[in-house]
Amino acid sequence: MGLGNPGPQYSKTRHNAGFWFLDALAERERLVLRQESRFQGLAGKLEHQGQPLLLLEPQGYMNRSGHAVAMMARYWKIPPEEILVAHDELDFPPGTIKAKQGGGHGGHNGLRDIVAQLGSNNFFRLRIGIGHPGDRSKVTDYVLGPPGKAELEAIAAAIDSSLAREVLDHLLAGEISQAMTRLARLQTPARPSVSPPKS
Repeated sequence: MGLGNPGPQYSKTRHNAGFWFLDALAERERLVLRQESRFQGLAGKLEHQGQPLLLLEPQGYMNRSGHAVAMMARYWKIPPEEILVAHDELDFPPGTIKAKQGGGHGGHNGLRDIVAQLGSNNFFRLRIGIGHPGDRSKVTDYVLGPPGKAELEAIAAAIDSSLAREVLDHLLAGEISQAMTRLARLQTPARPSVSPPKS
């Protein structure tokens, strides 16, 4: 699952980093995400190491993300521990991506709703660093604003690193420590091969 807000007015905002990750994965796999009304989102399906991999971008705004996630999980009988949610992370600078399983929502409205709708926090998170404005009162405007060119390139490079086969294989297997070890070696200030998000 990738988190973000739908519509062109939000496509380039920091809060849509989860969408950027899923878009990059779909582009790499030459998959077109299509509207699925039963899941209230854009969805697609891949095969990964002989197993189905379902992709979803909820289209009901960030604070309603959990409804789409829960509908897909119920339909396909997917337990929380087999769900990976990619989202923007204020606690990390642009260019940093980390993963973990479980934990709180940290004030992130998308994660808050997913926890509420699934009735569990035991899903995996791919936390895409976007940096922090330095003042809590500025967070809303910050996440709903576009990153600068250098920030955007750093985020795109980090997403590119997270999609490296040796990292993605570990992530999808739930092998977080192995994925993070691999990712740490790849997260360098190199130019991304995945293009920054388009409008």
